[in-house]
Amino acid sequence: MKKWVKYLFGLVLLLSVSVVAVACGNKKSSSGDGDTPTLLMYQIGDKPKNYDTLIANTNKVLEKKVHAKLKIQYIGWGDYAKKMPVIVSSGENYDIAKADNYAVNAQKGAYTDLTKMMPEYAPKAYKNLDPAYIKGNKVDGKLYAFPVNGNVYAKQVITFNKKYVDKYGLDIDNIKSYDDLEAVFAKFHKENPKVQTFALGQTFRAASDFDYPLTDVYPFAVDVVDGREKIVNQYDTDKMKSVLRTLHKYYQEGYIAKDAATSVTDYPISGNTWLARQETQGPFDYGDNLLTITAGQPLVSKAVTPAIKSAAQAQMCSFVVSSSSKHKELAVKVLEEMNTNPEILNGLVYGPEGEGYKYVDDKKRVKLLKGYKEKYHLAAWNTGDNSVITPTENVTDEMIDTRVADTKDAINSPILGFQFKTDKVKTELTNISNVMNKYISGINTGTSDPDKVIPKMDKELKDAGFDKVQKEMQKQYDAFLKDNK
Repeated sequence: MKKWVKYLFGLVLLLSVSVVAVACGNKKSSSGDGDTPTLLMYQIGDKPKNYDTLIANTNKVLEKKVHAKLKIQYIGWGDYAKKMPVIVSSGENYDIAKADNYAVNAQKGAYTDLTKMMPEYAPKAYKNLDPAYIKGNKVDGKLYAFPVNGNVYAKQVITFNKKYVDKYGLDIDNIKSYDDLEAVFAKFHKENPKVQTFALGQTFRAASDFDYPLTDVYPFAVDVVDGREKIVNQYDTDKMKSVLRTLHKYYQEGYIAKDAATSVTDYPISGNTWLARQETQGPFDYGDNLLTITAGQPLVSKAVTPAIKSAAQAQMCSFVVSSSSKHKELAVKVLEEMNTNPEILNGLVYGPEGEGYKYVDDKKRVKLLKGYKEKYHLAAWNTGDNSVITPTENVTDEMIDTRVADTKDAINSPILGFQFKTDKVKTELTNISNVMNKYISGINTGTSDPDKVIPKMDKELKDAGFDKVQKEMQKQYDAFLKDNK
């Protein structure tokens, strides 16, 4: 009997030790001290051909710094907005993703509240962000996004192929608006009618001083310069009508292609099938530096709008941490490292050191090598803090000083942080979208006569519920302005 009790006691003791050992093992694993956890990130775009090399180099640093690894799952440009809603609604256990339908998903609880977590677990990246990023990503007063510090402001520019500017002696020095383009366009079109004077297509939008509570596919807008407190139909303003009349005149003169409203013709930036095109430039483009590198030929641009820190720019690329993630704090730490560590960022944006780039000038600059080629590196805008990436050798100290000064002087949009709640007007917005799809390309490309077409569009917008949406939007905007004085 005593032997049986002794045996039973020994068995219980053995089981107890085993349970404790298992518990300790589990605790160790979840804290990252045992097996290094691999976090899953969803990213938009095409998977680079040398992904395995890029992620292996990144993970060497992440393992050392934060005891984590990263796996990036790429979803194509055309599929991201379709597949991410399915992933979010299914409650799939992922960790990090490029934000999709940001405000709506944040309000639904799909994303982790980073208001306190980002300053605590990503203090360097948080401190380096322009305040416009923080304000522009607030939803109901909370921050759910980890913005990539990049082109916080944008200005619309007319970019010229310098080859043609020099060949035909075109004077572009004083161009500040669409109206100023007339003499240049007329001279070039007469000299070389076979080359497209102003290259644009169906997605073209006329440059303006407006910012958009929804997106620019809707008519609702706020004039950042002259009407900061009112929601207006941008196409009913004198400012926009003047621009559209000018574009229509250029269309009639043949400076814009006859099929521009429906055209998907590609005018490669590296080619010579165009004289002028409209581009967007931000601080990290360093003027025409990035465009010229991309084109492989000299380009020169003239701004037709001021530099604006808009809602769209603030949310150009933000990462979110899934509310279903089992590694929320670790995910923020990973993002901190990816936005503050030049070894990681240079390796991703330029490719492996020694293949895609090498350091020069005491590591203050990098020289691009033969291994730096398309599909063998990531883009800077949706990877990490652009100010941490080591500049290329053609970026001067003066360019950097200009970037800093221009960022400081850029205009803050009044709608930064304004998130319009659409619950009460969903049907109307669908109807309005249908109307805009009918007219928007024709008006913006100069194909349509704005004085004839805008009145027709306005009538259809009114029937679609424009007034109801504008009233609701203005009501919410007034409340927002009052709370953010």
